[in-house]
Amino acid sequence: MKTLVKAFIPQRVINNLYHLPKAALANIIYRSSAPGGLKIIGVSGTDGKTTTVNMIYQILKTAGKKVSMISTVCAVIGGKIYDTGFHVTSPDPFKVQKFIKLAKENGDEYLVLEVTSHALDQYRFWGIKFDIGVITNVAHEHLDYHKTQENYLKTKLKLIENCEFAILNQSVKGKGKKVVTFGLSAGDLNQKQVGLKLKMPGDYNIENALAALSVAFALNINKDIARRALESFTGVTGRMEEIENNRGIRIFIDFAHTPNALEQVLKSLREQAKGRLIAVFGSAGKRDVKKRSLMGRAGGELADIVIVTAEDPRGELEIINRQVVSGAIEAGKIMEKNLFVVEDRSRAIDFAINKIAKKGDIVGIFGKGHEQSINLDGKKEVPWSDKEAIESSLRSSSFGRKKPFD
Repeated sequence: MKTLVKAFIPQRVINNLYHLPKAALANIIYRSSAPGGLKIIGVSGTDGKTTTVNMIYQILKTAGKKVSMISTVCAVIGGKIYDTGFHVTSPDPFKVQKFIKLAKENGDEYLVLEVTSHALDQYRFWGIKFDIGVITNVAHEHLDYHKTQENYLKTKLKLIENCEFAILNQSVKGKGKKVVTFGLSAGDLNQKQVGLKLKMPGDYNIENALAALSVAFALNINKDIARRALESFTGVTGRMEEIENNRGIRIFIDFAHTPNALEQVLKSLREQAKGRLIAVFGSAGKRDVKKRSLMGRAGGELADIVIVTAEDPRGELEIINRQVVSGAIEAGKIMEKNLFVVEDRSRAIDFAINKIAKKGDIVGIFGKGHEQSINLDGKKEVPWSDKEAIESSLRSSSFGRKKPFD
């Protein structure tokens, strides 16, 4: 039914006649957008949102502030953890407003929100005054919805329109009342000057940390406290999460599901690899078609072995796999004998760990991260965990066992 509606009614009309009234009603019910002394920090961007939200949260906690947050992984309100649901980055406006009300009732000073372009376009945060807006980066993503990269950027920039501070990756051009930029080698706060030493690998995590540090700067948080919080931060579930084992191989889970994210995480793992780099990933169905070959290209350029598998195919697995494989081949760096298609994700993970990986190799499992479900047929979510699939494979040496979601 939803698909039929979207096929005949423009998204703008759906937003104005459905999403906006829904958001207004949520405001009325919870009255949580009324003044209450709560400073709200919004974090958007193609990649790095969840990690940056958690880093900001950690800084504020370390500084002794009362703070709550809503991220892809979960919401933490008044110290209590709430599940935000399947495949959800920004919850619907009723959940958002309820969480804001709970944060105010808890006496919180700050709330850090992860903000998607869909949520901005669909008024999920309507009525909320953001004091600080952060844009981590803007790369290729969601063009199935926004149609053009220009529209995508314009939607992201809505976050900073009325913020007191706009915290921007130096590669993003945007205007605000007060703008602070960050970057590896350029920007108001840059790694050349700051010299952060993180426990998390990758230049992209340094950029995330610089974004969080910029927020601390805007809030007049002691710079030594902020640095200490960032340099002791160990990461987020499903983001460059290493799974310990006794096989002599290193196994990582990461949510990387965009071409840019996959490229950055593979570059980081490449720097750590003593042996081969094995990448297991796919691309989502019923989403941005153009990024599928770009995902394949990133894998083909940076991994020694690529295993293409299901991410959330939503009934389009065969064509997705062809498009990803095509991109990997076009990269021109990976030999076809090192390019595999294993449709079932549990079998692909098992294949990588038990049939391909040797001592000294790194295996990266990408695209699902923390998520606890997978959508195979486009109709329903089925329980799924990359971590559980990996642990199952580590306990076994056999290939072709029963699927964990059978």
